[in-house]
Amino acid sequence: MERKLTVAIDGPAGAGKSSVAQRLAQALGYVNLDTGAMYRALGLKALAESVSPEDEAALLALAERTRIDLQPTVDGNRVLLDGRDVSLAIREAQVSDAASRLSVHPQVRRWMVDRQRAMGAGGGVVMEGRDIGTQVFPAAEVKIFLDASPEVRATRRLLQETGDSPDTAAVQAVAEQIRQRDERDRTRAASPLVAAPDAVAIDSSTLALNEVVDRILELIRDRHRRR
Repeated sequence: MERKLTVAIDGPAGAGKSSVAQRLAQALGYVNLDTGAMYRALGLKALAESVSPEDEAALLALAERTRIDLQPTVDGNRVLLDGRDVSLAIREAQVSDAASRLSVHPQVRRWMVDRQRAMGAGGGVVMEGRDIGTQVFPAAEVKIFLDASPEVRATRRLLQETGDSPDTAAVQAVAEQIRQRDERDRTRAASPLVAAPDAVAIDSSTLALNEVVDRILELIRDRHRRR
């Protein structure tokens, strides 16, 4: 292919962004930058140091003495928090919730965006998160908004956590939590979760991972043909 592009994948939690971004980056030879992992890493540190996700000033102070690194590997990113591998710890539900709550603060998001832009400068990256195509890289050549129904996302989360097929009651309980988080993310004042005007919407509810990746690869090929 010609010059490497910047690919922005946005969407709510559980829509499959991380898996798609990882597979896509491998197919293209690009770097996968999981920006959501950066928020979760800060959320993990906030929990460990008893910093309230509602206290913007304290969170910014915490962020300014925090180092978050993403190291691409064959199996996905290693997430380092102040030099410590927290790749598994940041996937816990309470950490994800803390990340959602602290991400509403404008100063925290500005701190994150500065670092995300630096990490993605030069192209050749697949970046996924909540506001990559709208705030972090609004000039990205390829923008995707990946979504799925709350029930599908709940089932995926429970399968990931337990390895077993969840019952209906468990799915509905988690789906309700997901709806509440979606509402928070979509109505926050700072960088709400919205699709960029030029993003291509893909609903992954009934699509396999490889089908989603193939659709995006075709969009990237088309983008190169039109250059």
